[in-house]
Amino acid sequence: MPTRRTPRPDWVLARRAALGHRIAQLRHAADLSQEQLGDLIGSERRTIQRFEAGTRDPRYSDLLLLAHALRVHVADLLTLPESRHAGAGRED
Repeated sequence: MPTRRTPRPDWVLARRAALGHRIAQLRHAADLSQEQLGDLIGSERRTIQRFEAGTRDPRYSDLLLLAHALRVHVADLLTLPESRHAGAGRED
């Protein structure tokens, strides 16, 4: 896989980490292990682990499957509390 010419901005990495934290939070609330969640979406445990650690970006279809398995709307996976992203810089 080719390397990126420019590194991702810090705000992107912060949002990816926040998404991973949100997935883990919702998984715990649903009383699921990483293995169980992986089984529900057709992925391996290590994929869930990477999503939660913020080291891998889920594809859109993964987000849809995660939201379905966790019984939330996909927007709930991507929404951060106001206090977490206030002053995080421009995202466009």
